[in-house]
Amino acid sequence: MQVSQGEGTPAERSFTGAARRAQIIAATIETIAELGYGQTSFARIAERAGLSSTRLISYHFAGKDELMSAAVADFYHHIGQFMAGRMAGVTCARDALRTYITALVAYIADNRARMRAMMEIFLNFRDEGGASRSYDENEVLGHLQRILRDGQRGGEFRDFDTFVMAATVQRALDGLPFLLEARPDLDLAACAEELVTLFDLATRSGS
Repeated sequence: MQVSQGEGTPAERSFTGAARRAQIIAATIETIAELGYGQTSFARIAERAGLSSTRLISYHFAGKDELMSAAVADFYHHIGQFMAGRMAGVTCARDALRTYITALVAYIADNRARMRAMMEIFLNFRDEGGASRSYDENEVLGHLQRILRDGQRGGEFRDFDTFVMAATVQRALDGLPFLLEARPDLDLAACAEELVTLFDLATRSGS
């Protein structure tokens, strides 16, 4: 039996509400990936999600900004779980850097529509000052910097500015979704190996 918003136990209503939010967020990501940020409206999202009215979206999200924030949070949760699974058990810094690069490239390869949607949001979802509301530079680079610092302390990596190196690695990876727009047939596995070799040579200790 289908449970409406006002029926069932609090737990059932909570579960139904969470499922509806997840449905709306998924439809939002799919719509942005297909139509772009500017053409994505509540009406388009409701149509893709099979909802009878945009009021069902407004019930869960106060406006487009709140919905975009939820879509970004969902993306970071999704990619965070993927990366954590790939990084689990990696011990030395050189292996950690290699795994970070290859895992992120694998995620991009397997989630092209999601990455296209996030590119649109990152480029267009801005605050009044023009800054991105969806991209936290320090948070994104923090994990990479920890890998690089560990490698320097353990003698695996040479001395360099970890922020500059982390930003360079991340920018190389962030650029792949853009390259895929121009070159859909790009061999991402080969790209991953090239990037691993490039940054291994750039970071390794000479001793």
